[in-house]
Amino acid sequence: MIWCRNHVYEGANNRKSVYDVCYKPTNTPLPVVIFAHGYKGFKDWGCWDLVAEKFAENGFMFVKFNFSHNGGTVDNPIDFPDLEAFANNRYSYEVNDLLKMVDLFADNNHYQKQLIDNSAVNLIGHSRGGGIVLIGAAMSEKINALSTWAAVSDFQGRFVSDIEKWKEAGVMYVENGRTKQQMPHYYSFYEDYLANKTLLDIPKLLPLIKSRSLIIHGNDDVVVSCSEAKVIAKHVVNSKLLLLPNANHTFGAKHPWHEQFIPTELNRVVHETISFFKHKQPA
Repeated sequence: MIWCRNHVYEGANNRKSVYDVCYKPTNTPLPVVIFAHGYKGFKDWGCWDLVAEKFAENGFMFVKFNFSHNGGTVDNPIDFPDLEAFANNRYSYEVNDLLKMVDLFADNNHYQKQLIDNSAVNLIGHSRGGGIVLIGAAMSEKINALSTWAAVSDFQGRFVSDIEKWKEAGVMYVENGRTKQQMPHYYSFYEDYLANKTLLDIPKLLPLIKSRSLIIHGNDDVVVSCSEAKVIAKHVVNSKLLLLPNANHTFGAKHPWHEQFIPTELNRVVHETISFFKHKQPA
């Protein structure tokens, strides 16, 4: 197994961030999977490394990256050493970062371009990252297939109810239950959403997605309701819906993850996604 870790890319607003590549050596070009993490997430969270290796074992080049304003840095990509960057994040920045990663691999701009099948770029997004990959797939014709894992179906409903209070204060804080950090969100996040509402309107973009799509969600997800998966699948034309019983928002994974195996529910998600990506016919 070949791991290429913490390569630097220039993301939104010229802020640098990092990505990893995992693959098995081969004599033939590899289809690419680009993975987008969720809110308060990062590429090294939980057992994402084990997930990457499972895809690599099955003939994919797996790419996982940090969004440029997720709170990590180039030198310290784990957890959230830069809360100022986190505070300045916006949905539009994350879309920009994803499309930069797609271009990096789909246009053969990557240093390992001889290993890449740029006609087979696939996307995976978890939670908020699922919403981002849906937007990316609607905007880009370079996507072969995508899979959402516990994805959100809309951004508008995720804002706090008291917008005026947020506007007056200029910032609001959300506690990270694991690190106990008070994580700031500047009001500019909401202003950017309003300014880019057409770009970020997931419900209106869903019918524009032409890529084969696998929508996976856990029935026991208390963070993002499985009803959102049903909405996505209903409006994405070429989609397949898979609801997993007894699966939570992270499909049994957590951070840190010290085991050398993928939890049962997440392993099912990985297996189904690999099978879907390998299948070339419409869903």
